[in-house]
Amino acid sequence: MSVISGLVIATCGITYPISFSETLFSILDLSTVQFASLKRRFRIISVRSPVSTKVTNGGEKTEDHPMDTVDDNKIADGPLKLQERDFAGTPYVPVYVMLPLSIININCELVDPDGLVHQLRILKSINVDGVMVDCWWGIVEAHTPQVYNWSGYKRLFQIVHDIQLKLQVVMSFHECGGNVGDDVHIPLPEWERVLKGRTAVEVYFDYMRSFRVEFDEFFANGIISEIEIGLGPCGELRYPSYPANHGWKYPGIGEFQCYDQYLSKSLTKAAEARGHLFWAKGPDNAGHYNSRPHETVFFCDGGEYDSYYGRFFLNWYSRVLVDHGDRVLALANLAFEGTCIAVKLSGIHWWYKTASHASELTAGFYNPCNRDGYAPISEMLQKHGAALNFTCVELRTLDQEEGFPEALADPEGLVWQVLNAAWDVSIPVASENALTCHDREGYNKILENAKPFNDPDGRHLSAFTYLRLSPVLMETHNFTEFERFVKRMHGEAVPDLACVTHPTT
Repeated sequence: MSVISGLVIATCGITYPISFSETLFSILDLSTVQFASLKRRFRIISVRSPVSTKVTNGGEKTEDHPMDTVDDNKIADGPLKLQERDFAGTPYVPVYVMLPLSIININCELVDPDGLVHQLRILKSINVDGVMVDCWWGIVEAHTPQVYNWSGYKRLFQIVHDIQLKLQVVMSFHECGGNVGDDVHIPLPEWERVLKGRTAVEVYFDYMRSFRVEFDEFFANGIISEIEIGLGPCGELRYPSYPANHGWKYPGIGEFQCYDQYLSKSLTKAAEARGHLFWAKGPDNAGHYNSRPHETVFFCDGGEYDSYYGRFFLNWYSRVLVDHGDRVLALANLAFEGTCIAVKLSGIHWWYKTASHASELTAGFYNPCNRDGYAPISEMLQKHGAALNFTCVELRTLDQEEGFPEALADPEGLVWQVLNAAWDVSIPVASENALTCHDREGYNKILENAKPFNDPDGRHLSAFTYLRLSPVLMETHNFTEFERFVKRMHGEAVPDLACVTHPTT
């Protein structure tokens, strides 16, 4: 009689036994790191093995306990020691490093070029593939419409070229300042409210076309590897639903942004087309920037978000955002024909474990628990041959649960959903870290997401961009850890794979 020792997975009120009579990792096709994540997510707990009885040759009965000397509760509650995954021989994922926000000043001058050269040479020495830089609309076209000053960027690009690094360039049409990590303020152009007969999208196109002409040689020689198109706050495709400069604080649900004249007119038109003109208004029961979902009638479990009106409104609200991206990317492809373009999505992971996903809804991602809100965005990107750049790949759900449990955040679940939505339509997926990262645990999490274990299709990130170049990164210990991370992203062997501790509860 075989001995059955097991685990129980508890989820949605149902328990499922997992047998230890076979190798659990083989059954589930999981790496040890993924198994640890599974234990955290589904509340895996140990159960005492039933006693099996066997008869010896002498006829004596004995009781067999497979783990007589181990307390099962300790197994469930204690830390799990796991070997770091070996990424030697895995696909090569290019690593870029974001340059400081202050690298170009408000007069479009390169700041501290000698210091930059020194830092870039150090990055090159550990085989970093390139750097990312924001090209700020508020700097380049600051004073007069269609008068562009690219001087500081010309000098910067030449330095990058001379050191033989690649460039990811962000067309940054947003204001800088007020976001987490922003250490400078870069306003929108002085004249931006008076567009001189051009639409906003035409202004964007003229700016992109000027850039393409001005830096033609860097496109021709392949130094510019990608253009990321800014589509909203922080350069991300989303509504400005959680602005820190308006008092928002984590983990507030944010507010819908549909009350200006243009969007009110669009909503009225959609309501008329549906035959319900009384739906031509935004929700008046959705709380404020710092509300929690359960405090609102709209976002609470069973709330109005899932009513006939709620579904109509959220469909319209999210479609306006996708249509905005569609229009801008159509022109971006005209301006940058033949060059890879990308779009950045924000990782709004707080309240992901609730039914409504309120903070995603206010940002324009119609992604409640019964709907995939990232599939329509991925399909729009596929239409334009654009890559998706996603954030927060370094965050672990357990850390969020310990640091801010009331936020019901799940960055790991969100990352998995978004990456698969993009891979399902076969578009490239890149990523970056959302917060400063210098530790091995964070790097290991990035590696797990960059190269999923045993993916049957061999899918992996097309690139990773590190946030960001700083004196802290260049400190000896931090830089040594970063160099190790770069090697593993490139599929190289490292000699010091360690046994790392993974919490199991």
